[in-house]
Amino acid sequence: MTKSANPPLPLEGIRVIDFTQVMMGPCATQMLGDYGADVVKIERPGAGDLSRTAFPNDPAGLQGPVFCSLNRNKRSVALDLRKPELREAVLRLIDEADVVVNNFRAGVMEKMGFGYEALAARNPRLIYAVGTGYGLTGPYAHKGGQDVLAQAMSGTMMRRSDESLPLSIYPTTFADYSAGMHMVQGVLLALLQRAKTGRGQLVSVSLYDSMIAAQMQEATAHMMRGREVNWGAMPLSGVFRTQDGAVVLVGAFKADPLRDIANALEIPALAEDPRFATHELRVANKAALHAIFRERFASYTNAAVLARLEAEDLLCAPVRTLAEALADKQTAINGMVLEAEGPSETMRVVGSPVHLAHAPVGIRIVPPKLGEHTDEVLAEIGLVKSGAA
Repeated sequence: MTKSANPPLPLEGIRVIDFTQVMMGPCATQMLGDYGADVVKIERPGAGDLSRTAFPNDPAGLQGPVFCSLNRNKRSVALDLRKPELREAVLRLIDEADVVVNNFRAGVMEKMGFGYEALAARNPRLIYAVGTGYGLTGPYAHKGGQDVLAQAMSGTMMRRSDESLPLSIYPTTFADYSAGMHMVQGVLLALLQRAKTGRGQLVSVSLYDSMIAAQMQEATAHMMRGREVNWGAMPLSGVFRTQDGAVVLVGAFKADPLRDIANALEIPALAEDPRFATHELRVANKAALHAIFRERFASYTNAAVLARLEAEDLLCAPVRTLAEALADKQTAINGMVLEAEGPSETMRVVGSPVHLAHAPVGIRIVPPKLGEHTDEVLAEIGLVKSGAA
């Protein structure tokens, strides 16, 4: 197990046996590895994690960027678990482990002999974390779960800032990432409880639950008052094109934001327009109000309108590309880009958004090649060679 320099990272001494693949599970186990856990990734020989080949037309011999984004600070063990002796080797690893994580459909781990009840009987201190699409029980428990499906089933996809906009898929894997971070929380909470009780437990998260939880304000307003909350549809907020780009404006958290917006856009009479005198009237006449905004924003450059809005202490920002965000000095200062030399190329990946003063995140182990650590890990339990793993 790799040791870090003093002070020790918070999860040093914790071993995680990781059966996960794609995103939800791997982003969770990567964070555990970032903060010191020894993450042993169990993969299929010859194939491995599906994300290894998720990037089309990648040059031969290079690690896929999708896989690299999710699998630093882990060791890869490639084993054919159809072979009884290799399945027994994994059980021996689990006997000495603290955490097992998987994101298979219900029943898959049980068929392999790695279900929670069987493993907890062998290792009562084991924390067994499961990520699913919809939950461990219920009518959807055996359905295939996926980020876009969770967006659709949870009501997230139906909600838009403007009802005239077509339904669409959110292009970032919001459900996977949210559920992965919830899984990290669950594992850490279970570790804290184990320190008090001496016993492990089952931890379960789902894409579906994470998407409903993300809508906690909207859902509670609906259940308690039957009212719709849509922060993206507020009449003094929106995204507006300029001469050389686009700017987002959030007209909120001020006593009279419309007056300040009108001053910034050099149309002071707007604040006295009776069509927009109250919030209710602004909602009713939003189309007319935004038509005025669009015309005025289009007369400025991004820099000019941002300067005017900020002079009125209004919340605003340029709408940027991901490339622009990655190149920003703030991104570097925040440690959100990590770099390390891999076996065939320099790897540049996204860092951790959680910043601990005494536990800085770095790349201790570059995203591993398939089965790179098989013999090393098996040797730790007394098996000398993996052979035909």
